[in-house]
Amino acid sequence: MIRLRSIAIAVFAMMVLAAATPLHAQGFSDGQRREIERIVKDYLVAHPEVLQEVVAEIEKRQAAADAGRAKDALSKHREALFNSSRQVTLGNPQGDITLVEFFDYNCGYCKRALGDMMELLKSDPKLRIVLKEFPVLGPSSIEAAQVAVAVRMQDKSGKKYLEFHQKLLTGRGQVDKARALAAAKDVGLDVARIEKDLQSPEIKATLEEGMKLAEALNITGTPSYVIGESVVPGAIGVAGLKEQIEMARR
Repeated sequence: MIRLRSIAIAVFAMMVLAAATPLHAQGFSDGQRREIERIVKDYLVAHPEVLQEVVAEIEKRQAAADAGRAKDALSKHREALFNSSRQVTLGNPQGDITLVEFFDYNCGYCKRALGDMMELLKSDPKLRIVLKEFPVLGPSSIEAAQVAVAVRMQDKSGKKYLEFHQKLLTGRGQVDKARALAAAKDVGLDVARIEKDLQSPEIKATLEEGMKLAEALNITGTPSYVIGESVVPGAIGVAGLKEQIEMARR
């Protein structure tokens, strides 16, 4: 029975991981192929838990591979990720841990995650936070991100940017250029200068940098975080973020 179980798992895993290579191309005769398929089918019908074991193992290996790729990408792109001249930095500039957030102004989860970031800023004086525009939800998001970059260009301290950032993420409805310009005006920024800066090559360069970093780190959605040496996808809540930060500190 143990040998049969091993054969079933091995053959099924082979089918899943190398589905493009039929059994007859692996040196099996038609009769052997039919017999293997019958054995595997009968065994899996009788022991469906084997499928769960195989899938769990595949997921485990995939997660390990993804983690390895992320670690390599973090090492390769560390300077652009944590210390780019094109980023917005909040919190403690000399903090012991850096949290990088990739966000989109039209992302509902990012709107909810804003409160998590504000809580971290308030409660963790040793934390450094970096914001990266990652407009993946369409043309309106790109327009808003372009205005955000122009806001950053005008406000070196990041104070006005944070006010602008909060205003956009706490508002209702679609965020686009008009909404972003109105928010910039509300927080006291020079809208005429923003309109002028929107023509600057710096706008395109900033957004391209963020997109390339996200691609290198296999980040596809928002919000996504980089905390210490880990890529953390999704709005995991303030408790989850604190846990990740403490793990990075340890």
